[in-house]
Amino acid sequence: MQMTNQEYDAYIQKLSPKSPLWKDVVCAFVIGGLICTLGQVIQNGFSQLGLDKEEAGSATSVAMVFLGALLTGLSIFDDIAKVAGAGTLVPITGFANSIVAPAMEFRSEGLVMGMSNKMFTIAGPVLVFGISASVLVGLITWLVSLF
Repeated sequence: MQMTNQEYDAYIQKLSPKSPLWKDVVCAFVIGGLICTLGQVIQNGFSQLGLDKEEAGSATSVAMVFLGALLTGLSIFDDIAKVAGAGTLVPITGFANSIVAPAMEFRSEGLVMGMSNKMFTIAGPVLVFGISASVLVGLITWLVSLF
């Protein structure tokens, strides 16, 4: 069956499910906001325990990564992500999910070849480029400070 590009596009549009765009946007906004609000509550709690702002921020990051990893391991994060969509990817919890999810998927292949090998499949490039960029910026800053 020969189709033109326009006919093929129309055919695909007819078969594709309709996405509830506004519902998806509102869910992403609300749930992403709730995750960020939880992070702020945790940071305020660390501040109340006597940590200064920088230490509280660091402790909050660790706590949020832990919560994201824990919820992924318990298969709860995926259920939240089905409703929230991109709302779960933007906060730091999305980073934890991107590391733990491949590890959980391949855990049946063993500790080394499964979990450890697959853990950085998605997050690996982010870490490599992030660390490389920070080293490059550090070198440029150091070179500029010499003059």
